[in-house]
Amino acid sequence: MKMILAALASLALCGAMPALAADKVKTAASRSAARGSSTIAPPDVPRSADAARVLDWIAASGDNRSLPYIVIDKNAAHAFLFDAKGKNVAAAPVLIGIAVGDDATPGVGKKSLAEIGPAEKTTPAGRFLAKFGLAAGRQKVLWVDYTTSVALHPIPKGNPKERRRNRMLSPTIEDNRITFGCINVPLKFYNGHLRPLFLRKGGYVYILPDTKPLEEVFPLIRVQPFLSARAG
Repeated sequence: MKMILAALASLALCGAMPALAADKVKTAASRSAARGSSTIAPPDVPRSADAARVLDWIAASGDNRSLPYIVIDKNAAHAFLFDAKGKNVAAAPVLIGIAVGDDATPGVGKKSLAEIGPAEKTTPAGRFLAKFGLAAGRQKVLWVDYTTSVALHPIPKGNPKERRRNRMLSPTIEDNRITFGCINVPLKFYNGHLRPLFLRKGGYVYILPDTKPLEEVFPLIRVQPFLSARAG
């Protein structure tokens, strides 16, 4: 019964609310994608300092344990995908939870849409072992955190008035905050790159924090300087 309730609640967490006022600028890759027809950016698009730091740590430590992985930079509304050997595969803009915050409210995965408060619509930060599974309506999604019903999947059809694709391609970041916690990615990115890599054994999802220090979310990143020195 617990698993059924969590699966049904996933639709609530993947829903939408009106976006916050936009006042930040996306990466150069996002602006380029907005002018074109593709929502997939070159794999070597510019990265924030925090994203670069996490990626360097993963590569130096082998923290992905020979599984594919994806880094979600919430503050840049962007995703970076790598295969099991650390090869840079693709990058793409993302849609995330409307509320700024790095923790999921306890029990939120069991709540109905009407029961979820505005501050609970967060995409939690952290390191997650993600695997494919069924959500409500027998839709297959990549479960990032099943307990809190946070999944990664393409933009749902939903309500056309939400303009999710336009939000994803806009030159601002704040309008990418529209979901109830799930991570939306472009369909081409999902089917063409992520799904083939994660389908068999799953993989790791690293979600960067909005407000917490990077070291609090990823404590082992503190050893990165020593790993780099040893490699040199």
